[in-house]
Amino acid sequence: MKFGITANPHIPSAMECTKRLLSRLEAKHEVLLESDLARAFDRKGMPLAHMKPDVMLAIGGDGTILRALQLSDAKVLGINSGSLGFLAEVNADEAEGALDRVARGDYRLEDRMRLKVTVDGERLFDCTNEAVVHTAQIAKIRHFEIRLDDQMVERIRADGIIVATPTGSTSYSMSAGGPIVDPHLDAIIVTAIAPFKPASRPHVFPASAQVRVRLLRPKECLVVMDGQHESSLKGSEDIVMTASERRAKFIRFRDDFYRRIEEKLDGQ
Repeated sequence: MKFGITANPHIPSAMECTKRLLSRLEAKHEVLLESDLARAFDRKGMPLAHMKPDVMLAIGGDGTILRALQLSDAKVLGINSGSLGFLAEVNADEAEGALDRVARGDYRLEDRMRLKVTVDGERLFDCTNEAVVHTAQIAKIRHFEIRLDDQMVERIRADGIIVATPTGSTSYSMSAGGPIVDPHLDAIIVTAIAPFKPASRPHVFPASAQVRVRLLRPKECLVVMDGQHESSLKGSEDIVMTASERRAKFIRFRDDFYRRIEEKLDGQ
């Protein structure tokens, strides 16, 4: 089996876990390391987007896992090496046993919706969690218009608009007052950040629809994808989000979404 590994080389716990798993994997499997990680081990690596492994190991927190999903179409096993990683499947001390199960094929594959993001027809990075359109300056409100296909849904003044997947419904969207949506569903959740209108409420749209966000008065803003990449906008662009044909593929050993929710909300 061919494994790819991505981890943040500046996080000691992630490096320690990577070193341990490398020595275990290389005896029986081919292992590819992401370039920055490989340099830390004085080895040859390759860019994450160029890897074609059977399984990608993302060692770290949710940011590392989201980056792996954004740049790779491989099946991803999230290994948490620090604080609670909501998207991770196992903790670092469980990783060796998890690798044995993966090698035996003793797991299930959970595929989840990703967002396709286009700006003036140019496709940007797909998102597993969310795309956020927000002000480029602190404490500057913007006047947004939200459309579903050709229907006008709402015009609202706010600091920004979060367009999330069900996976991302438990992240930034939830902190802004959005609903928790079971990740087995395909849907698009739209939540305003600090809306000026108190009566404003989040919307849940079918994944087959196109959600359009634009500014009624063009002013500089940003679109941020999964917290990993951002693109500067003049504010006159046509921003469209819909379901991507590319699915996020998680390796799972258990079905415990609601247990994770309880732990997260309790701050455990």
